[in-house]
Amino acid sequence: MLNPVTPQIEDALRAALPARAFRSLEPRYLEEPRGRFRAQDALLVAPATTEDVAQTVRLAAEHRVGVVPYGGGTGLVGGQVSETLERPILLSLERMTRLRGTYPAENVLVAEAGMILANVQQAARDVERMFPLSLASEGSAQIGGLLASNAGGVNVLRYGNARDLCLGIEAVLPDGSVLHGLKRLRKDNTGYDLRNLLIGAEGTLGVITAASLRLYPRPEVKGAAFMTVKNPAAALELLNMALRRIGDSVSAFELIHRMGLDFLREKMPDVRQPFREAPDWLVLIGVGLSGTPSPEPELEGLFAEAVEAGLVEDGVVAQSEAQRLEFWHVRESIPEANRRIGAISSHDISVPISAVPDFIVKGAEVVGAFGDVRINCFGHLGDGNLHYNVFPAPGRRAAEYEDLRGEIKRAVHDLVASFDGSVSAEHGIGRLKVGDLERYGDPAKLAAMRAIKAALDPAGIMNPGAVLRQG
Repeated sequence: MLNPVTPQIEDALRAALPARAFRSLEPRYLEEPRGRFRAQDALLVAPATTEDVAQTVRLAAEHRVGVVPYGGGTGLVGGQVSETLERPILLSLERMTRLRGTYPAENVLVAEAGMILANVQQAARDVERMFPLSLASEGSAQIGGLLASNAGGVNVLRYGNARDLCLGIEAVLPDGSVLHGLKRLRKDNTGYDLRNLLIGAEGTLGVITAASLRLYPRPEVKGAAFMTVKNPAAALELLNMALRRIGDSVSAFELIHRMGLDFLREKMPDVRQPFREAPDWLVLIGVGLSGTPSPEPELEGLFAEAVEAGLVEDGVVAQSEAQRLEFWHVRESIPEANRRIGAISSHDISVPISAVPDFIVKGAEVVGAFGDVRINCFGHLGDGNLHYNVFPAPGRRAAEYEDLRGEIKRAVHDLVASFDGSVSAEHGIGRLKVGDLERYGDPAKLAAMRAIKAALDPAGIMNPGAVLRQG
């Protein structure tokens, strides 16, 4: 049984930490972006040093108070918001923003957990390198939260998830001890991999306070192209053609459905679209090349071969950096247009890449059985991650379908499971998908996860109720 922060516990925290560590609790800290989870109260603590984080967790452990780590607040599964805890400590990393060091000869950067992703990217550019993690919320998402949720983004095809971009971490464990794991090593076979245990744990096993991040040489030129395809099966063939022709210089391969463009036209008409008439399906291909003066010939050659093979019907290749950014602005605006429409049920899922076309066909049949709804399916075809979202019919609101929300989610996730897929591709489990993890997760894996949680956090203070059901 966890305790709330009483006046006595708060006094102990205030005596142990600098006054600047305490901030007023604004409403934004109590609600996640989709409005599905709302906390009632918390004591907001924003330490500036790892030792202050450790002292906070020590006191929380001593008094059996729940600790909810808080990064940029951009998570979509409720991992940063607890509705059930009575006045926990809301531990914000927003003041831990230092760049601790850059090592361009090693292609490594060391940043504190509160550093915003866009600032990490800029720090890499400052030493002529690139940090390739890229997603729509990069202007506010913090690197600690991105590691805690093992974020994906658009460049997973070439560079991997957040886990693949991290060499080492510093973290405060549930007893308040500090794991000093910021080594900048590619090889270190000294026992259990605690770094990868904490990455993706969503703050349930400790609080990440800093990370050694893997950098890459900056491509000399970047390019992008929109190409229309007949269907997802043709898109998959185009992906393999692109990889054969251009190799690992293909950094992103995004599948977009017409519904996403229709939503943009309705809710964000200022976003300039690539085609006068929206096609049923199109892909956005991103490349980063070195040793060539321009990416256009590679993309134009791909387009010509794809047309000849009957895979592509139309296309446009970015002719400048400004146009390339304009192309990506279309893709990155789709989630905001979705939000303005209002989804009945949103699904961040993955299936084996070769199964994506069949899943989309069968998904339309499964969801179509619920009546007059719309599907916006888009995402990262290169790694099998789809954002498969169901929306109300034109002129209706999502609230009118509230009685169907659970059934639609269950039907989609059952279909994902039948394809041996995942019901959480890149957003994490948080509190939203705890039941899904129990339903679809491997029993042996769940037992091992619970054993690890009990061993490292026997009092259950770290982000209670996230990932695993609160005991």
